[in-house]
Amino acid sequence: MPPDIEAIAEQVFVALADPSRRAVLAALASGGPATVTDLAARLPITRQAIAKHVALLAEAGLVTAEAGERRRVRYRLRSAPMQVAQQFLAALARDWDRPLGALQDHLDRSAGEGRKDG
Repeated sequence: MPPDIEAIAEQVFVALADPSRRAVLAALASGGPATVTDLAARLPITRQAIAKHVALLAEAGLVTAEAGERRRVRYRLRSAPMQVAQQFLAALARDWDRPLGALQDHLDRSAGEGRKDG
């Protein structure tokens, strides 16, 4: 897997590890683009904490800042990094599925042979 995909996936996983950041993402997903002040009104998190979380989410590429009215910055979700993380997990799952499938086949054959002997 290319290192850039792993690096993007790592940033996404680090960002998603914190429940407050997941709450910010969920609020943006359900309510659309919002300012830090808007998010603070919707969530039980201080405006200062939301600003820090949004900065980390922006660093991970999960949100993007856009100019709003009266020089207020609104944050919007970006799905591209999440899609990269999903691709990373899908590749990892495929790597696990093959050996686990082979093990299951072996166990099924062994169980079938044991019944014939009995």
